[in-house]
Amino acid sequence: MTNDAAHVVDVLRELVGVLGATVPMGEVILHDLGRLPNSIIAISGDLTQRSVGGPATNYLLQKVASGALENEIGYATFLPDGRALRSSTMIVRGASGTPVAALCINVEVSSWARVRAIATAMLGNDDSMPRPVSRLPTEDFPRTVVELADHLMDRAIEDVLPPETKMKKTHRIAVVQILKTRGFFNIKEAVELVADRLNVSRFTIYNYLNEIN
Repeated sequence: MTNDAAHVVDVLRELVGVLGATVPMGEVILHDLGRLPNSIIAISGDLTQRSVGGPATNYLLQKVASGALENEIGYATFLPDGRALRSSTMIVRGASGTPVAALCINVEVSSWARVRAIATAMLGNDDSMPRPVSRLPTEDFPRTVVELADHLMDRAIEDVLPPETKMKKTHRIAVVQILKTRGFFNIKEAVELVADRLNVSRFTIYNYLNEIN
């Protein structure tokens, strides 16, 4: 990390606690993008039960892999128990314009959604009332890299393989391609992990990656 990037990250680290104290029913997380996938370096709040040293979400990892590192404000995400969150991800850049950190805020809005539903039932459909935030692809909040890897592989296989279908080479290549676009290969020993899951050799996964490239 350059001195400039390190300074930016240090300033943001100081802000996490301050911002967290002003966000009711929420949490603030700082990711150092130079440390992916174990990128959490500061956190205030325990809404998603994560801690310093934990991994990026599947959503952030995919943004990094695609190069589409832009701010996303007020999108909907959901905890495993179904509680609704409103989330924002701000990408912070150094003086050179290179992305160095992601500052993320998650706020639980389930109670507000219930209040809105009651108000709508009482008052009727009022177009002047705030509309729900748009739902982006589901974001997982893994607490370990193992959980992150498992979630990514589960979802890739579900996206490719129809139920009750035996996996063939075309399916395996498609899984590897999806995992590549979603940043899976930023994970340490990613090739070994997916090779074990697909029941092929590491050499085969490298061949698939060459075919994809």
